[in-house]
Amino acid sequence: MEVFYYLVFGALSAVVAVLELSKSGKDRVSTSSAFNAFKNNYLVVYSLMMAGDWLQGPYVYYLYSQYGFDKGDIGRLFIAGFGSSMLFGTVVGSLADKQGRKRACVTYCITYILSCITKHSPEYKILMVGRILGGIATSLLFSAFESWLVAEHNKRGFEPQWLSVTFSKAIFLGNGLVAIISGLLGNLLADNLGFGPVAPFDAAAFFLAIGMAIILSSWSENYGDPSENKDLLSQFKGAAAAIASDEKIALLGAIQSLFEGSMYTFVFLWTPALSPNDEDIPHGFIFATFMLSSMLGSSIASKLMARATLKVESYMQIVFAISAFSLLLPILSNFFVAPNEKGSSMSFGGCIQLLGFCVFEACVGIFWPSIMKMRSQYIPEEARSTIMNFFRIPLNIFVCIVLYNVNAFPITIMFGMCSIFLFMASVLQRRLMVVAETYRKPQDWTGLRERDSESEALTV
Repeated sequence: MEVFYYLVFGALSAVVAVLELSKSGKDRVSTSSAFNAFKNNYLVVYSLMMAGDWLQGPYVYYLYSQYGFDKGDIGRLFIAGFGSSMLFGTVVGSLADKQGRKRACVTYCITYILSCITKHSPEYKILMVGRILGGIATSLLFSAFESWLVAEHNKRGFEPQWLSVTFSKAIFLGNGLVAIISGLLGNLLADNLGFGPVAPFDAAAFFLAIGMAIILSSWSENYGDPSENKDLLSQFKGAAAAIASDEKIALLGAIQSLFEGSMYTFVFLWTPALSPNDEDIPHGFIFATFMLSSMLGSSIASKLMARATLKVESYMQIVFAISAFSLLLPILSNFFVAPNEKGSSMSFGGCIQLLGFCVFEACVGIFWPSIMKMRSQYIPEEARSTIMNFFRIPLNIFVCIVLYNVNAFPITIMFGMCSIFLFMASVLQRRLMVVAETYRKPQDWTGLRERDSESEALTV
């Protein structure tokens, strides 16, 4: 079965290499040296931040299980993380607009380092505190850094199109190359060198500390709404009003919640899905394969976004539809493939699921830079972090509900539900494209008003 892992990994590596080497002038955007220096600084920091996150990914579930907790206990720990992200993370993340995005990024580093330290304790209460801190950190990771980047990019007067370059490179490195190296490094530390499943968390804290030092020494501060008299409640009200009054923002939030909710559910379920009878699977190596798939997706996204005639809103409909089908494979394999013996290697059905999961991860790789680009277009600058954290509220509610009922439903039911949500995201993406095209053509509204006026005159 190890041959199968290496074949999948080798094939994906070859495809990524071909895509990167085959990029022509049409796939590249001409930029300035000042922008390249700015971009490279951000990419170094972002890669270190993502290394701190990805090193933990494959071993969170496994570490808790090694401490003797069952699936229900682990589910509650995960609920604490997502619940913390929803309650405390939304508040802390929203403060970035008022108190500064650089400060928020430093807070992410400190909070996540403290979360890593708690993993040394087998005490359930201390692990719960770690999950709460990790939830706050997650909200900051997915709002403060992007908000700082967009504001700093605009403040320095760089071309708006160049943001796509930074987004695609950030995902290619942070969610691709760095994630692969993190998975392999975690596997080396935990398994090959025998340091145990807590070692990747120590390595994560080390990389986060390096990234924090670079932020403190080289980043300037920027803010959202600079008004002195605007408190946190007013920020929330303003963000809610922006979402309610602009259909594009509301649709974007719904799409993001549906996709990320399915993605985070997948993160929790892929381990038991590939080893339902306690099959012996290489967690770190499989995780690295997933990240290579995500890297492939980000390469595809960079080629797509480099074409001015191709709109993000258009191709993302297809991406969501493909991702919906990929998460149906666990259901299909459960019906058509016989289960494996307990404790053996991965079954044939598991191999089919692994391929499907790789397709899903490729869709994730396309999703991240594409959703970043749409957020940069539609979300107002003065409340960017606040609105982005608002988007995470329904996401966290959804994941908490799923994890709370993790023992009540079979894995196939959960994957089916995720597939339905991804199909809904495809439908909403279609609606977003229609609304966006309408806003891009104001002359159509003028013509429509003239025709309405003529109709009214004829009626009179």
